Parts: sequence; C-alpha cells; structure tokens
Amino acid sequence: MDMQLQNKLVLVTGSTQGIGKETARQYAKEGAQVIVNGRTQSKLDNIVKELSADGEVHGIAADVSTEEGANKLIEAVEALGDLDILVNNTSIFEVKQVEEVTDEEWMNYFNTNILSVVRLARHFLPNMLERNTGRIINISSEAAVKPLAEMIPYSTTKGAVNSLTRGLAERTKGTNVTVNSVLPGPTWTEGVAGFMEGAAEDAGEDLESFTENYFKNNEPTSLIQRFGTVHEVASTVIFLSSPHASGINGNTQRVEGGIIRSV
Repeated sequence: MDMQLQNKLVLVTGSTQGIGKETARQYAKEGAQVIVNGRTQSKLDNIVKELSADGEVHGIAADVSTEEGANKLIEAVEALGDLDILVNNTSIFEVKQVEEVTDEEWMNYFNTNILSVVRLARHFLPNMLERNTGRIINISSEAAVKPLAEMIPYSTTKGAVNSLTRGLAERTKGTNVTVNSVLPGPTWTEGVAGFMEGAAEDAGEDLESFTENYFKNNEPTSLIQRFGTVHEVASTVIFLSSPHASGINGNTQRVEGGIIRSV
C-alpha cells in the first residue's frame, strides 16, 4: 500500500535507536524527508549515514527535555520547511521502587516524557491547523493503561501522554489534522535487551531460556506471548501518518499483543 508520504517533512524525536530509529527508517523508505533527533551529534551522524541509504535524512542534536533544547530543535526544523508530521518518541524509564524515586527524578520524568511533547506540539500544532494538514503521533506504552508497580513514574507520565493526546485532538475538530498516540507493549529494543540481560543474570539463568519463559512467567495475559518488534510499532505509526488513516483521531492505538485484558 502506498502511504502517500512522499516529500512530507517528518520529525521523529529520540530516534537514535529502537522504535524511533525504525520509525525514521520506514518514513525514509516511504519517500518522506526525515529529521532524526537525539542529544549527541556524533551518534546522530552515524544514524544519518545509515538511514540515508533509504532516503533523505537530516540529524539535529537537541535535548527536548529542556526548553532550550526544544527551541533549538524547532528553529532547525523550521529552517527546512513546514513540518507535516511530528512523532514524539523521546522517553526515559527505569526499574525502581517508587519510594526510592526522588523529586528531582520525578521532574526529569515529567520534563522528558511529557513536557517534550507539550513544547513541540505547542509550537507545531497551530501551524498545522492554519495549513489544515498535519499529523502528531505520541508514543505511549501499555504501562499507561496497566501501570507497573516497579515503574510508577514511567507509567504515570505515559498515562498523561494519552490524556494530552486526546486533549490536543480536541483542538483539531473539523480539520484535516489528527493527533493520536501509539501504545506499544513490551518491545525488543536495545534498552530492553540490556534490561533482560541484567534480569536473567539476577535470576541465575541464561538469557535465551529467561527470555523464552519471560511471558509465561511475567506477562501471562499477552496473547502473542513474545516481545513485539520495532518494525510492528513503526508500521503502525506510518499508517496513522497516512491519508488512509484520516478517520482516526484522538485515539490510543494499541500495539501490545493483547497484554491489556479488555474489550
């Protein structure tokens, strides 16, 4: 299916690895002009070199968890043209008991997982509404709906992302602009691989057997009983960006393998 994204200007934040990187790759393959973003220019340069084999890719180093960094990114994006698609993917998480999380750490979660979305949407949404075209897609998590006891700050901020998404979508009523969120479940990324290696070591098991039994032991409600792939999540983002998905707005699209037991 042709997603009709040729020459669209797309920004994917937090796109030096994992879901963000794969999403940027798929946009490039669809013929979009893609901006990848991260905090380290040298890492971005490598990503741009890799993804340029698939299409036109630019790299802008900026820390969107800060107002200064977000403004730097906005200025660089505007130098390239009007933004058509914004994918807010920047996020942090850590396995930690809530009583051990400091106020400073809580504020870092809010700045990174929520205010990064607010800062960019606040700037780019009005222009999309004025032009009567555009897409904003926020990457959420199954933890937003099924909070994890050992990741409460992450779960809380991702729940806020879903609420923010719906609120922003209300602003688009009667236009050709849409705002949606994508809710992945456990997805195999570089970060998850590192977590699983540590968890397997703590359990005294080899990584292969620990991973094989992970869903049986830890996520029995999962219907697919495996980790999702970055390709599966990115493909959903791409579809929501396309004219084919123009009837989907204010939605939280689940890509979590049925782990959330609800209708």
